[in-house]
Amino acid sequence: MTIAVDRPAPTPKPEHDPSRRSKTELAIFGLVVGLPLVAFAAAVPFAWGWGLTWTDVIIGFVFYIVSGLGVTVGFHRYFTHGSFKAKRGLKIALGVAGSLSLEMSVLDWVAVHRKHHKFSDKEGDPHSPWRFGTSFKAVTKGLLYAHMGWLFEAERANREKYAPDLLKDPDIVKLHKAFIPLAAFSLFGPAILGGLITMSWWGAFTAFFWATLVRIGLLHHVTWSINSICHVFGDEEFESRDKSRNVWILAIPSFGESWHNLHHAEPTCARHGALKGQIDLSAGTIRIFEKLGWAHDVRWPNPERLAAKRVAA
Repeated sequence: MTIAVDRPAPTPKPEHDPSRRSKTELAIFGLVVGLPLVAFAAAVPFAWGWGLTWTDVIIGFVFYIVSGLGVTVGFHRYFTHGSFKAKRGLKIALGVAGSLSLEMSVLDWVAVHRKHHKFSDKEGDPHSPWRFGTSFKAVTKGLLYAHMGWLFEAERANREKYAPDLLKDPDIVKLHKAFIPLAAFSLFGPAILGGLITMSWWGAFTAFFWATLVRIGLLHHVTWSINSICHVFGDEEFESRDKSRNVWILAIPSFGESWHNLHHAEPTCARHGALKGQIDLSAGTIRIFEKLGWAHDVRWPNPERLAAKRVAA
């Protein structure tokens, strides 16, 4: 991994070794991001059989896949960037699935993300990790802000300004108004399913813990990592006007969203992981929708445009 810097890079202070500082940053944020995941993985075998069962795993997995793809395929690639066109049934299904992530309503999510692209890593960006400067202390503060601090800001992106097209769509407005009941289903649906399947209150409780709390927490941190980590660490393979980067380790849990550099180079492209070996589960899902006839006019990568934007090795 490399760390993104301004071009030209600011002259470091004499007392600091830039290469050592980069390693220090990588170590710190590797711990911040990695330790909770390691702790979670370690907790699984200890809880297996009494606090975690296959019922919890299956319910959590299904809700993670549905809500995660609802965000990446629906909220992001379809509603925000128009990477493809969808039949009405798929449009509504994607809006419902994305709402189950509890990240925001479809209108607010789209407005924030469009504003992010307009001001990416510049003044006005809702969650740039570079908002406080380029020093170690500033980037540390910026990463924390970009990851989740920005969510506590009172000001929200203006829907009329950044999502006027969606405000004209009655289906989208209804989905926006239905966010609370959809969120309630996402919170309590797993517990209801767990209780009914096991016919016990304990089954309801463990399903709520793993398939609701852990599932939502994991999905949120993966999504927020695209805002924070993928704008500081990783590889730059395409020219973009910001500091977006690719972070391969997040590719699977983010459904391909962590191939973030190409996305910022070609925002409307339906595939973010366009190079060999770059797994993009969201693009694969869109391909299935296309073959089923549910999606059309898909904006797949153009080889000539990609070649023109490749960063020289």
